[in-house]
Order: sequence, then C-alpha cells, then structure tokens
Amino acid sequence: MKKILITGSNGLLGQKLAELLLSRPDVELLATSRGENKLATLFPALPFASMDVSVQEQVEQVVSEFRPTHIIHTAAMTNVDQCETDRDGALQLNYHAVQYLVAACEKYNVHLIHLSTDFIFDGENGPYDEEAEANPISFYGETKRLAEEAVKQATCKWAILRTVLVYGVVHDYGRTNIVLWVRDSLRAGKHIKVVNDQFRTPTLAEDLAMGSWLAAQHDAEGIYNISGKELLTPYDMALQVADYFDLDKSLIEKADATTFSQTAKRPPRTGFDITKAERELGYKPHTFAEGIRIVAEQAEV
Repeated sequence: MKKILITGSNGLLGQKLAELLLSRPDVELLATSRGENKLATLFPALPFASMDVSVQEQVEQVVSEFRPTHIIHTAAMTNVDQCETDRDGALQLNYHAVQYLVAACEKYNVHLIHLSTDFIFDGENGPYDEEAEANPISFYGETKRLAEEAVKQATCKWAILRTVLVYGVVHDYGRTNIVLWVRDSLRAGKHIKVVNDQFRTPTLAEDLAMGSWLAAQHDAEGIYNISGKELLTPYDMALQVADYFDLDKSLIEKADATTFSQTAKRPPRTGFDITKAERELGYKPHTFAEGIRIVAEQAEV
C-alpha cells in the first residue's frame, strides 16, 4: 500500500493525480493545497488537508500526521514572468518550500518525487537527456535549479521528474491551455500570432500524472524526463489544433519570440529525450494529436 501525499492538488497536475489515484485500491491518498479544496465538488471522497508548502510548520504538521510513504510535489510558482518580478515569492515557493519538504521527508522516511522543468536549461541545444547541464536563463529556471540541488542532497529517497509545456483541462482555475486557446480564438474568427522559433515536447497533463504515479509505483530514484515525444513549435501545435477542429488556418500567423514583450527570457529549444522513463518506468505518452482529442472531449463536458 502506497500512502501518497500530493502538494498543489488544486493545480492542473494535482487535479489529474487526484483523479488517477483516488479510485486505486492500492493507494491511500491525501490531497493538499494552499487554501480551500477546489476539487470538493468533483471528487467528494477526496481526503484533503490545507497545507501551504512555503510555511515549514504546516509541512511538518501535515507530514507528521499523515505519514506518507511518498510525496508528489507539484506545487510551484510557474508563471515565468511573475517569478522575474516577485523574486522573493518565487524563491519561497519554488526553493525554500522544497527545503521544508526535504527536511520532513528525511525526518519521516518519505520518498520525495519532485516536479521540475525544461526551463532549467538555456535552450541552446535541446532536446535534453537526464545528464544535461543546467543553465537557466530566467529566475523561474534558477529557482527550479536550486530546488533540484536541494533534492539531490537529500538523505531520503528521491526522484526528480522534469517536464515540458504541460497542457490539459483544469477545473475551477481560470487558466486555459494552448489547445483551447487556439480553438476558441479561431472559432471567434480572431487572428492569432503564434511563436515558430521555440521548440518543445508538449506534455499532456494525464501523461505527467501517470509518469508521477509510475515513479511512485517503482520507487524510482534519480532524474527522469517525463514529457511528450514530439518536438514541436507552438505554431506547429496551433496548426494541428486547427486541423482537428476543421478551423481556418489562415488566421494563424507565424511570429518569432521577439514579437512578444515578455519580462522573462524563454529558452529557444528545449524538449526531452524520454528513453530512460520509457525503459525503466514503462512510461508511454500520447501523441499531440491524441492529446488534442482528449482535451477536446473533456472541454465539451
């Protein structure tokens, strides 16, 4: 029996993990998030505790009471531009919170599964494998690099799961994803500019949840890349979305990254080689075309 505590259960990955693990007879689950449980109406049976990972006393209290075998740590400040302007907040949530979780995991012998990002790389020579050297070009990337270092030094069991451009349908969160943004814009007859000089291996949220569960199931240790397999630009993705919904592709205009005034730099070419996760964990992601279909079906509900 795995006793799994999820941080950030209100977020996209947290929601998909709750959905995946709640009905499993071999898992005792505790969802945690800052503030109230946004999943109460979706999953009335979901055990929930309010826990702000950036407050060490709360982390200590919840972990000591639940005594998980595994923590899947999904909570983070992921708005890249916000991290650039609110550096103290980004450090607190993305780095110091990880130090608190590491301390609790060491004390109570918990296996920590920590979610990380392609933004720890500069994007000069992606796709990357697990051995690639980190060199972040944004403060978000730097906080996630620091967090990885904290996890690597932990004396408890640990795994770092790196991912890329996660998309999916999220309940009660207000944020959209590239599939629905393109669909809704084109349906409304809007012209959209989409970047064609940034390369990613987009990751369906359900696949990332499954990868996280596989890591817990296998008691995996070390670093794993968990993403999609196809290296695509957002422009490529937008064209596939237009094709799927049979919408007017002439509304989609190519743009390079300099067109957009963003506070933080984005790495031009990341993406991951996921061979290790396929081989060691049995991880099998959907194609982007399959991901569009899954998102489309969920969004119609």
